Amino acid sequence: MSREQNRSPLEAADDHIVAGRAADGDPTAFAVLVRRHTPVMRAYARRILHGTADVDDVVQDAFITAWEQLPTLADPARVRSWLMRITARKAIDRLRATRVHADVNDLEIPAPEGTSPQARAEARAGVAALSDALQHLPDAQRQVWVLRELGGGTYSEIAEQLDTSESTVRGLLARARKDIIVRMEQWR
Repeated sequence: MSREQNRSPLEAADDHIVAGRAADGDPTAFAVLVRRHTPVMRAYARRILHGTADVDDVVQDAFITAWEQLPTLADPARVRSWLMRITARKAIDRLRATRVHADVNDLEIPAPEGTSPQARAEARAGVAALSDALQHLPDAQRQVWVLRELGGGTYSEIAEQLDTSESTVRGLLARARKDIIVRMEQWR
């Protein structure tokens, strides 16, 4: 029997059908979603996490959350973007959790040979100011900034992930950058 003949009808079904069945508690349908979307979720998590070993854990956590929350999915046809948003949140949470919990002011910033103690102190103060500027951003702006600047996501990827338009992403990113520039003015 060929591989095509061996495929279940669910394998060939559209996402909205498979997601609807999975939302009704069908583990076979959920397994199809897992097989179908794992590669793109892994690639996206890898971009946000910069290729760390946590990628598989993040994707697994995302699928656990998806299984638990699938009945609340309003539009099963948008299951892919919904899974990507969950993946991004899990990846960002992992970044936050794996970062050293020390105050950013306590970071030792390596300085090039011959750099004066004053220059090193200014560099540390600059990092602290950037951290402070990021903390003052509204959540939506900070999320877009992190996905773009740390995660390297494109405008379209971020828009899909946040279930918004590219123009909204561009606007949020522009406002975030402007706010950071204003707060970092003394560091220019």
